Amino acid sequence: MRPPHRLEIRGLTKRFGPVEAVTDATFDVEPGRVTGFLGPNGSGKTTTLRMLLGLVRPDAGTALIGGRAYRDLPDPARTVGAALEAKGLHPARSGRDHLRVYGAFLGCPGARIEEVLALTGLADAAHRRAGGYSTGMRQRLNLATALLGDPPVLVLDEPTNGLDPAGIAWLRRLLRGLAAEGRTVLVASHVLSEAERLVDDVVVMHRGRVLTAGPLAGLTRDGALEDAFLDLTGVPA
Repeated sequence: MRPPHRLEIRGLTKRFGPVEAVTDATFDVEPGRVTGFLGPNGSGKTTTLRMLLGLVRPDAGTALIGGRAYRDLPDPARTVGAALEAKGLHPARSGRDHLRVYGAFLGCPGARIEEVLALTGLADAAHRRAGGYSTGMRQRLNLATALLGDPPVLVLDEPTNGLDPAGIAWLRRLLRGLAAEGRTVLVASHVLSEAERLVDDVVVMHRGRVLTAGPLAGLTRDGALEDAFLDLTGVPA
């Protein structure tokens, strides 16, 4: 019997014209663990995540969440919290009002909006217009939006972009705490030094192909994650 919120990627392939962005990607993401989806910019990570979330139709293969495609989930917005990019914020709308719009869609009470504002460190800035937010604050608001429905699955694309060192340490504690509650946490990143401190498992992608997937400890037994990554990808240091 599969865990109820395991992510199962099988043979995902996507072409954009002559470019094969993702080729036969296959890996699992387990509940109760933080999985790092690692690779250089342009390696196919974001396209894979967008296929998982039903935003891009694959040319081949499947992406399942607890055995179902995203489109077939009975309550997808409360099952998967996704933060793919810190964009799409109305510049004249406050952080709190941004969450109220999404909260109305999910049926979230006002108390939950205040809870995620506090959880993401935005309570003191919630009255300010999002157009005046720094990159790091927009990242926090994006994460707050993903957490609104209290989802058992989190899918985050480069969530440390724009965060200062204190913010990165805060995010690490938050994500590890969410995984400890039994949630499935998938984090795409190209920042290897931070990933090594955060994740339990790794999936390494390069030029559209998954090179390895498994526990971090197995990949780094002979050295640092950066060394193992460079050996796998052949990317010059």
